[in-house]
Amino acid sequence: MISSPAILVDTTRCTGCEECVLACKEENHLGADRLRAGQEAVDGLSSTRFTTILREPDDHFVKQQCRHCLDPACVSACLVGAMQKTPEGPVIYDSELCMGCRYCLVACPYGIPRYEWDASVPYVRKCNLCYPRLQEGKQPACVEACPHEALLFGSRDDLLAEAHRRIRADKERYVPHVYGEKEVGGTSVLYLAGISLGFLGWSGHLGQQPLPPLSWASLKKVPPVILGMGTLMGGIHWVIRRRMQLAARAAEEVEQGGGDHE
Repeated sequence: MISSPAILVDTTRCTGCEECVLACKEENHLGADRLRAGQEAVDGLSSTRFTTILREPDDHFVKQQCRHCLDPACVSACLVGAMQKTPEGPVIYDSELCMGCRYCLVACPYGIPRYEWDASVPYVRKCNLCYPRLQEGKQPACVEACPHEALLFGSRDDLLAEAHRRIRADKERYVPHVYGEKEVGGTSVLYLAGISLGFLGWSGHLGQQPLPPLSWASLKKVPPVILGMGTLMGGIHWVIRRRMQLAARAAEEVEQGGGDHE
């Protein structure tokens, strides 16, 4: 079995410059952050920020993003296949299939997916590990943009070997643990750090067991009538959204046609 692509985040090398955040925004056309009342800056994940830098005491900077679990709970919780685990490894989202149930938000053990609450046709938003770039043989935009080599891209097996090598070579620098190696079945975004990363959700209660079996066990307890109603409502939602998209497209074509005659 070929090892899936992964990112190794060495938080001890991060300076908090946010070049990775800017590269992610540009690559995904996310635009400016939307500030809530009283906010001066956004430092958490949002529908316009798929990755961010958390600032911890004593100048510790930690990149936050989707972990792209090897056996993702968000995928197992999605009733319509909008969340998908690709053959290459990244976990991606298909807005055309989504019915807006937001089960994926609840299922994620790291609280990653965000919802476009202020959009008329809201979508779930999160990092896709730059899946289109990977298909072109490129690195994720954040990795390419990092000026301090805090991010390393490669096969998961190779990155795990490198992470353990760094821990052995500098025991004073690192917590003796590769975050994401085994938690909830393992993730494709791995972390090295000089401090505990429990605030990222890497806590002992997660365990090493993948979460999808738990998701399925919970879903089996949901009465079939509720699941059926959810599917029906999802279908209605899809039809209405599709009609809105076609109407908007038609209006745009009419507007462009009018401009051509002027």
